Amino acid sequence: MSCLEEEGSWSLSFAGAGYLGLYHVGVTQCLRQRAPRLLQGAQCIYGSSSGALNAISIICGKSVDFCCSHLLGLAKRLEQLSLGVFHPAYTPLEHIRQQLHDTLPDNAHILASRRLGISLTRWPNGCNFIATDFATRDELIQALVCTLYLPFYCGLIPPEFRGERYVSGALSNNLPFADCPSTITVSPFYGTVDICPQSSSASLHELNAFNARFQISTKNFFLGVISLMPPNPEVVADNCRQGYLDALRFLERRGLTKEPVLWTLVSEEPPAPVGGTQDAGRDRGQKAGLSLNWDVPNVQVKDVPDFEQLSPELEAALKKACMRDPSPWACCRRSRPGQVLTYLLLPCTLPLECIYFRSRRLVAWLPDMPAALCWLQGLLRSLALECYSRTKAQLLGLVSLPATSTPDAGPLQPGAAACRDPSVELRPTPQA
Repeated sequence: MSCLEEEGSWSLSFAGAGYLGLYHVGVTQCLRQRAPRLLQGAQCIYGSSSGALNAISIICGKSVDFCCSHLLGLAKRLEQLSLGVFHPAYTPLEHIRQQLHDTLPDNAHILASRRLGISLTRWPNGCNFIATDFATRDELIQALVCTLYLPFYCGLIPPEFRGERYVSGALSNNLPFADCPSTITVSPFYGTVDICPQSSSASLHELNAFNARFQISTKNFFLGVISLMPPNPEVVADNCRQGYLDALRFLERRGLTKEPVLWTLVSEEPPAPVGGTQDAGRDRGQKAGLSLNWDVPNVQVKDVPDFEQLSPELEAALKKACMRDPSPWACCRRSRPGQVLTYLLLPCTLPLECIYFRSRRLVAWLPDMPAALCWLQGLLRSLALECYSRTKAQLLGLVSLPATSTPDAGPLQPGAAACRDPSVELRPTPQA
């Protein structure tokens, strides 16, 4: 890419992906290990939802072990709940907010200003807003919480940022500045962005939604389910490894690495070009200023028997983050008899858990209750006024329709319409 020659002439954009946000961690680790200038020289790093969390981790210099432990820690906590995301103890926003307060440095807002772009969706009109300036650390955390909020999945009342309510930026602009040629886009879904999984499906249909393009396939449907309801941490960890491989394919296609690593995973040496078509295509790419090499193979996680050879640091972080609690009580709960007993006791334990966790959330919500109730009142008033104005306009239209109808005056004579308009001057018809 010609835009990668001058430092500061490109940007990075990470798509929102829920629990698949660990895919971005694999991409980031590959860029940090094999092309660090792409991270250090980026003018701005954009993100929505979980992509914004990865962007702030890059700006604050968080390690791969830190990112994997926190993201997979939330997936392991969800695994312990008997009803998964439907359990009353499932509060992802409160958990992430507390982690941000505990881990972000005091000058995080200074580091993020003018370098971090967080995609937000204004509620309820749905307009997109990208926040790039942050006055305080708390304001930065609030913007991150807003972009993570998914209606009805994370709660009923949207969080507030600068006096207005915002929801996830993935609902209006999931991939900020995706159309800009100088932006390197990253998405864990199959599509046509710069760094994404390469599909083997023959489907050519795409879904254009939320400023992002998704291939219509069963694999993307499966990934969409995992992004909201992950089956287990090991599946999420495999998506992180796939992100590393996809980023490596991106670098090798554009000649940003010194040696072809992916070819060594599938064969001893790359095959020779056939008929000169590949060389001709490469020459055309160089003339266009892109130096693309389409011969790079598509490597999946299943094709790599020992991922530790590619990135020892990433593999060690994933294995450490996937480790379960070794205590006897935790092992008993994870066992098949323990799970059966948990579901059998669910009619007795679920009401008590609902009362306990709902009470805790109510107590935590009390300081924000006046502002939330005022917002709800204003929202209901605006909805009532909108319904009233529309109903009134329809009724007036029905009443005024018979009044405006005129009795039959016969056929209209030529020039009659012009005589009613005083601005039209009547001229005598010239005689032949």
